[in-house]
Amino acid sequence: MEPEANTFVISIEPKRFDGTFPAMNPHRLSDPDVAAVYRTIHSRRDIREFVPGPLAPGLLERLLLAAHAAPSVGYMQPWRLIHVTDPDLRTSISAIVEAERQRTATALPTRNEEFLKLKVEGLKNCAEVVVVALMHGREQHIFGRRTMPEMDLASAACAIQNMWLAARAEGIGLGWVSIFEPAALSALLSMPTGARPIAILCIGQVSVFSGTASAGCARLGAAHGTGARCIQKPVAGRCRANAAGLLKLVPGNSVEDS
Repeated sequence: MEPEANTFVISIEPKRFDGTFPAMNPHRLSDPDVAAVYRTIHSRRDIREFVPGPLAPGLLERLLLAAHAAPSVGYMQPWRLIHVTDPDLRTSISAIVEAERQRTATALPTRNEEFLKLKVEGLKNCAEVVVVALMHGREQHIFGRRTMPEMDLASAACAIQNMWLAARAEGIGLGWVSIFEPAALSALLSMPTGARPIAILCIGQVSVFSGTASAGCARLGAAHGTGARCIQKPVAGRCRANAAGLLKLVPGNSVEDS
């Protein structure tokens, strides 16, 4: 039987390795659970269009708990989640996003019209809005970030990804909006000095999880005016053993190993 549209067929058949089978690992989840995890990962989408309507009771709380279960360097948990419930505040956030969208379009003169088509409409009709910020005073946390202070941002991104995957598993869309001026959003939400907003998350019901990650990447590349497109390369082509292998953007609409 052919798979239905928007379904992912993932092979999890155990493969022999040194005379053992992965299924013999007592810590391994069941086959259906493993398949569900991979399906969730590969079917996650950055959602921009939502179906009006509230979330089911308790669902937002589950997503927030998923965020707080994310790993963080030195267990500092540098993220702070701001649930925006005031309609007027949401309108002000939308205005900040729109202002930056116009500025970004101006900065892309050759692709102004294409970029403006990438509307950021999620804030207007999604069920919930959550702003993610890096906490103030995080500089005092040096374990694991003394030489790499950006690990606080990496940790917060893990929290967002947890929410994203949990939302997809729940059949709920989530979109990450990063088109805003951090100082303006910080002032609007009266964040303490040193705190920095990094994401506006739009969460809500969707009619369908459609398209592919590569298709979305192609549209974004066109809007940037780079003519770039993302290529789904085999893992072997993106992983090097014992040597550095970086990806660089090459003129001519391709991504190649350097």
